[in-house]
Amino acid sequence: MQNADDFVCAFQYEEDAKRFYKVLGLRLGKYGLEVAEEKTRIIRFSRWHLTDNTYFEFLGFEFRWGTNRAGNPQIQRRTSRKKLRISLKIFTEWCKVNRNMKMSELMKRLNSKLRGYYNYYGVRDNYDGLQLFFEEAKKILFKWLNRRSQRKSYTWDAFIKMLKYFRLERPRITERKCPRQLALF
Repeated sequence: MQNADDFVCAFQYEEDAKRFYKVLGLRLGKYGLEVAEEKTRIIRFSRWHLTDNTYFEFLGFEFRWGTNRAGNPQIQRRTSRKKLRISLKIFTEWCKVNRNMKMSELMKRLNSKLRGYYNYYGVRDNYDGLQLFFEEAKKILFKWLNRRSQRKSYTWDAFIKMLKYFRLERPRITERKCPRQLALF
């Protein structure tokens, strides 16, 4: 048997959610799929029943209730802490392996990696997560570039000047707003 792709279902009434959950496994079984029990759960996710643990993680994001600038409740997304740690660990390994690359090529590839990260995680409400990744990535790069030889290659000020010279990709929100006629809410 295979696992189905990830998905989220929302219901207005708890009874409907329980009924759906009960038949989900049977329905998927007809097509040779199965439910991953450790990933599947029913949670109350409502703006009227807010608690500290009213959130869920899905596809690398943490979904929580918050308020917009007008003070109205809205679902907010941010990078999952677990995915942030994993991304920084992968970035550290990449820096460690590629630190001796020619600087122009290293910065070209680094910018490509940063653009990819921003394109995925660059959703509204997640700028702080992008900024955190960017700041930590700079510290990691500084550390590994200074381990290329017996003596340090850069002071922090020289490192920042070098990043400006190579125009390091800055964090940015890449998600576009839905046109009014296509908005779902």
